[in-house]
Amino acid sequence: MNISFAASHRYPYLPAALLMTLASVVLMMGAWTPVYGSSTPEAVSKTRATAKAETLLEGLKNPWALAFLPDEEGALITERPGTLRLWRNGKLSPPLNGVPSVYARGQGGLLDVVLAPDFSKNRHVYLAFAEQDDRGRAGTAVGMGRLSQNGQTLEGFKVIFRQQPKLSSGHHFGARLVFDGDGMLFIALGEHNQRATAQELDKHQGKLVRVLPDGQVPPDNPFVGDSAARPEIWSYGHRNQQGAALNPWTGQIWTHEHGPRGGDEINIPMAGRNYGWPIATHGRNYSGFAIPEAQGAIVPGMEAPHYVWEQSPAISGMAFYDADRFPQWRHSLFIGALKDRELIRLQLDGDAIVAEERLLADLDERIRDVRVGPDGYLYVLTDSGNGRLLRVSPIDE
Repeated sequence: MNISFAASHRYPYLPAALLMTLASVVLMMGAWTPVYGSSTPEAVSKTRATAKAETLLEGLKNPWALAFLPDEEGALITERPGTLRLWRNGKLSPPLNGVPSVYARGQGGLLDVVLAPDFSKNRHVYLAFAEQDDRGRAGTAVGMGRLSQNGQTLEGFKVIFRQQPKLSSGHHFGARLVFDGDGMLFIALGEHNQRATAQELDKHQGKLVRVLPDGQVPPDNPFVGDSAARPEIWSYGHRNQQGAALNPWTGQIWTHEHGPRGGDEINIPMAGRNYGWPIATHGRNYSGFAIPEAQGAIVPGMEAPHYVWEQSPAISGMAFYDADRFPQWRHSLFIGALKDRELIRLQLDGDAIVAEERLLADLDERIRDVRVGPDGYLYVLTDSGNGRLLRVSPIDE
């Protein structure tokens, strides 16, 4: 939300010039000052760098996610209004058949796409999307279908997970999908902009959930057998998660989530742990006032973020760089920024984040998703009604 708008909404009697001054002070207070969780206590250098971005495709309708197919079959791209397309040999297909109807309002629509780990055997494709119930409320759902050999249809699509209860009127659906090395599917969910639900274990809102590929509950999930909790839950206390990826060097799932005004954070979610929202947060309300439930940035019994931005870049998408093509990018984590309109590169030393670099600022476009292609290049989706697919490489390659 625009800070000056929030201020004018709360204080309609103040002159416009004073409102703008107050807004500027609020923004300056948070600018470029990251705070680090217990896993990254060292100072992190922050720099800007250049990279090359080649436009491969444009004219996409608010593209949200990208998944590369094996054997040079191309890539699947979701568009938030509800279409799934295949990009192959430089051409974009018509919308695929067999894709579910979606709730395309506010932040809802067709969201993430990921391939089954054994896609080469079964051609299964998983989609995350917003769906509506008969009361007009919406929630995140995940389903699976088989991609036809000609790439034109998603056959036999069925829903394997539904966020319960449905509470959203258009906000904070999440959602990202990632398989771990054991074939478990992790689903990173938002809390529908209803803060308290992130702490309520009888609801899926604000949770990372873990299911088998068919949607069944793994017997070793942390809340299995707890009658007061949803058995799919892996971790809780999350806000609006729009990034998730498997760390290729440790095998752990990493996620990130939007804070409110400030407090975007990266976590390495562990089974049964509470990640704080809205009781523990580095952020504040868009009005500039404190989150009503907040007890501080760090609260006993709750996990501190692995990495946090006091000023929110509005992060979306996440990809670890484990390719050989660009040695200078090895052991990096790439994240898109919607508000800051940049690509963020975080340099890793083990799990520790030791440097932050901002790329592609000259594009001035919202970056929704980032993936590493099979050729070792980075691929980025920009979020607009005329969204683009970009191929990114270092300027000095």
